[in-house]
Amino acid sequence: MRFTIKDGILIPRNTLEDSLPIAKIPTIPQPQLNPNFAYNRELQQLLTGKQLLLDDIPFTLDEIQTHYQNGYVTYRQPIVYKGKQPICARCGNKEPQWFATFPCSRCEETCLYCRHCLMMGRISACTPLLGWNGPVPDTIYPTKILEWQGTLSEGQTVASNQVVEAIHGNQEHLIWAVCGAGKTEVLFAGIETALTAKKRICIATPRTDVVLELTPRLKAAFPNITVASLYGGSEDRHLFAPLTIATTHQLLRFYQAFDIIILDEVDAFPYTVEESLQHAANQARKTTSAMIYLTATPNQKWQSECRSGKRAYTTIPARFHRHPLPVPEFVWCGNWQKLLQKNKLPQNVIDWIQKRIRANKQALLFFPHIPLMEKALTILRRIAPNIEAVHAEDPDRKNKVQKMRAKEIPLLLTTTILERGVTFPNIDVAVIGAEDTIFTESALVQIAGRAGRSKDYPDGVVTFFHYGKTDQMIKARRQIVSMNREGVRRGLLDL
Repeated sequence: MRFTIKDGILIPRNTLEDSLPIAKIPTIPQPQLNPNFAYNRELQQLLTGKQLLLDDIPFTLDEIQTHYQNGYVTYRQPIVYKGKQPICARCGNKEPQWFATFPCSRCEETCLYCRHCLMMGRISACTPLLGWNGPVPDTIYPTKILEWQGTLSEGQTVASNQVVEAIHGNQEHLIWAVCGAGKTEVLFAGIETALTAKKRICIATPRTDVVLELTPRLKAAFPNITVASLYGGSEDRHLFAPLTIATTHQLLRFYQAFDIIILDEVDAFPYTVEESLQHAANQARKTTSAMIYLTATPNQKWQSECRSGKRAYTTIPARFHRHPLPVPEFVWCGNWQKLLQKNKLPQNVIDWIQKRIRANKQALLFFPHIPLMEKALTILRRIAPNIEAVHAEDPDRKNKVQKMRAKEIPLLLTTTILERGVTFPNIDVAVIGAEDTIFTESALVQIAGRAGRSKDYPDGVVTFFHYGKTDQMIKARRQIVSMNREGVRRGLLDL
């Protein structure tokens, strides 16, 4: 697509003469808003707080252009330049290897495009990012916004009050809460405060599983509020809502949309390793906005910032049921991988598993790599044929997790895919090969946090089988012990 500027208006052109791809136009003019223009309310719903491509919306270029000329639609450059360096306006990519060119039929040039966010639709030098400049859609709010009838623990109450204060003050705040502390309930008062003030909120998390788990809980707590649930393939993709729950990837489609962003599991893959997702979260915020971070396992840099006073934070060092976190036991199991090549497992691992099966106690067994796990599965099915294994690419993953919840599986082997985002009420947990580099401090704390979560079954055994202790194992146990001590000091644990 090519454009020219005439009388201070950006005009689409079909010819090469006196026209340029939008990325090559230095300044994009924005016409004044015409209050007498009868704008399309469906287009308003689609574009408010968004940055979309023409291919993303079911409207003609003529209709888009008419709205632009009346001040209601904005055109933004898809790729901007810092000197000669291209930067993707949507995902923030600056790396040359993530840009490529293709012969483009729209602008009739060799067109630059960003490969980094290609899964969200191709963004090239001649495809404008469309946004909305008019009034936001009307939202009707009920008299009573929050219908949740539960009560918060003392630790949750302190954190809840801090969330409300941060939202009032448009501040950033970290909630450092142990696994199973009840982080979701801590958000309810803050969400109610924001909705009462007619502010727009997004809860973003790196994983689709967590979006699917949070959506029904939020809809139950706020039954009269429209809630959009966004993930790959979601039917709510174009739904305008005051409360949105989304994967961090979906934030790439938003632009200055939210008054409050709550980033859940801020330490989790892929958010921690993809700068584009961090860029997306910042770009989805309004200029004046609040950002709430939630995690059980902040990285070392954030932990240091908390201790030095550089980062505002609140800890919830105890679970709502007032029982301490299970502390991992380190158990040496020798060269377990060498044994596995001989179709054997260490005897102390076998003993651990058989003890759970005899006691009818479900367990999760974490492995560092899929091939090792699948080899172990063959061995363990001699003990119990209904033992299962699950990993990220397993097409039957959700069904197996559900069968585990239904107590149809005595023991579930897993990779780190189940280190977070799932709750089984009464389980023990073991890690085979805890010395592997994939088991970071964060991963091990999360894994240990699968045990003892239920108030009916607050105790659980956590065992790290290893072929040599690592710093990550020691740091993970130290963090758990430290939280238990803080819980005792603040009177949040019953001992």
